[in-house]
Amino acid sequence: MEKKTKYIVHAAMIGALYVLLTYLQNLIFPDSASFFIQFRASESLCVLAFFTPAAIPGLAVGCLLFNVSYAGALPLDFLVGTLATLLAAWGMRKTRNLTVRGVPLLGLLMPALTNAILVGWELDLYIGGGFWFNAVCVAIGEAAVLLTLGWALYSVLRKRKLYSALFG
Repeated sequence: MEKKTKYIVHAAMIGALYVLLTYLQNLIFPDSASFFIQFRASESLCVLAFFTPAAIPGLAVGCLLFNVSYAGALPLDFLVGTLATLLAAWGMRKTRNLTVRGVPLLGLLMPALTNAILVGWELDLYIGGGFWFNAVCVAIGEAAVLLTLGWALYSVLRKRKLYSALFG
């Protein structure tokens, strides 16, 4: 029972942190988490999937809650954006041990891949511009977040072994 409760609490905290960070970013830099080339800083939390499986539902629910509550979100984004985040976190968890010189590069690029395909399709459906253009724009933003903020968060958690204090 204690293990299940811990899992739920971790997932809830990750989801809440995702929503909070996304709203704070939009407050400081209006609509910066919703442009073509988004730099949604909260996406850096995807690296938590390397350390705990609770990050998978936590990130998906956090993304869903933000998209549902944010007036600027496209209606289909409730489903598509959430699915992209869910698949990205799941893919990161599955590839966490595949590294290039100690860097889980494939995992770090999972959000760029899943969001490029799904959100790129969604943007093409809503606003046009062509699937590939939208997919590349989304991938650039996701890769930029994960390869900067995400990598920094991953490095700190790993090198200082903070992940065991947080999720152990």
